[in-house]
Amino acid sequence: MKKLTTRHKPHSSSTKTRPSKPIPTKRRGEIAEAAFLHKAASLGFSISKPWGESDRYDFILDHGGRCWRVQVKSAHSSSVHGYTFHGCGNARNKRYTPRDIDLIVGYVVPADAWYVIPIAAFAKITAVKVFPSSKRRMSKFEKYREAWGLIKADSSEAKPRSE
Repeated sequence: MKKLTTRHKPHSSSTKTRPSKPIPTKRRGEIAEAAFLHKAASLGFSISKPWGESDRYDFILDHGGRCWRVQVKSAHSSSVHGYTFHGCGNARNKRYTPRDIDLIVGYVVPADAWYVIPIAAFAKITAVKVFPSSKRRMSKFEKYREAWGLIKADSSEAKPRSE
């Protein structure tokens, strides 16, 4: 006589693939900030996070006796027009200035590409477009891709900031 065995069948809900919800903008920013912490720390920078969200910058990088106020931006999807980083916060009419921040560090998530852009680059424009995966389209801002050396080079000649 054969012994009957029953197999365990998982619940149908555990075998279905649930569609992923889009990540809210605030959460995407938090993910980019976490990635920035990892990247900057792995490059040897000391990093501080201001308390609260009242300042226009997300982090302070300390290197070679100079502190840099950094605003982190991220781009998660592209169109034929590349990835865009805006030189302003949520209010499009309130642009960042050298009084607010020193650098915008833009992270193109799908390409795992970082752009270290001095705020002076935004003096006459409100946004920059980059094309990290394109062999044909080049942005004049490509020179800022992985430009962490800007911080390290300037730190060696650091002068105290006058407010």
